[in-house]
Amino acid sequence: MKKIVRSPGSATIVNAIATGYGSAFGINLDIIAKGRLKSSSKIKYSTDVNTDTTLIDLSIRKVLSYYGVETGIDIKVESKLPQGSGLSSSSALSNSVVSLIANLIGEEFNLKPLTDDEIINLAIDASLKAGVSITGAYDDATASYFGGITVTNNIKREIIFREEIDEYVILIYIPDTVSLTKNSNVEKMRLLSPLVDMAFDLASNKEYFRALTLNGFFYSTVLGFDTEIALKALENGALASGLSGTGSAFVAVSDNQNKDEIFDVWSSYPGKVIETQVDNVGTNLISK
Repeated sequence: MKKIVRSPGSATIVNAIATGYGSAFGINLDIIAKGRLKSSSKIKYSTDVNTDTTLIDLSIRKVLSYYGVETGIDIKVESKLPQGSGLSSSSALSNSVVSLIANLIGEEFNLKPLTDDEIINLAIDASLKAGVSITGAYDDATASYFGGITVTNNIKREIIFREEIDEYVILIYIPDTVSLTKNSNVEKMRLLSPLVDMAFDLASNKEYFRALTLNGFFYSTVLGFDTEIALKALENGALASGLSGTGSAFVAVSDNQNKDEIFDVWSSYPGKVIETQVDNVGTNLISK
């Protein structure tokens, strides 16, 4: 019995590190987890991503412990999502693996399926234990899991509200990080809290584009990223543009009319530009 689960990444509207309140939206770059249970007790996993596999291992073991079962597992993880760039690759990875293992075990052992909240919380717990998240990234995790936009209280792990987003073009610029100085000091970021509150108020009133742009400028400044990158996108017709997460990726929201201009201006910077779309589907079982 083999199953396949897909989880999309997400982009930041409001980064929750400064205040504990955040917002993100799903993007159509994803991680695929494929797997089956084995009769042996061996846990085996592989990935095409050049990254530490600790999060995969912890995500598997969180589900096994939750159900209280022992079984062999063989899974493979494939990714179209840039790693470590602020696009929720860790949330997408833990969501996909936890969902996959929960589906496999629930069916094989005829156990009650995990709820959405249980899956999300197990995935967040795995991310925290693996040390790949500062806050648990509840906003990123829920945007990856449900798709669309989520506005969240990350401290309480609560969704304030969520909704689908229109079918905009999403452009992502990933700089040559060798040329960037990135300071991820949490205390320094929390100095931004009065300013980030302004961005969160905008997101809470569904003024997502203004929130994304404002948040991006605040965090770019404190983290040492070049704010001109977002300004160039805005000058060329972007509806919103800013740093995603703690970088290094910048995101621009565009209509079809202006996407080529934004793509071209960002292509003049060292790094790469990716064109994708919003994702309103979220984490889902795509094959049994």
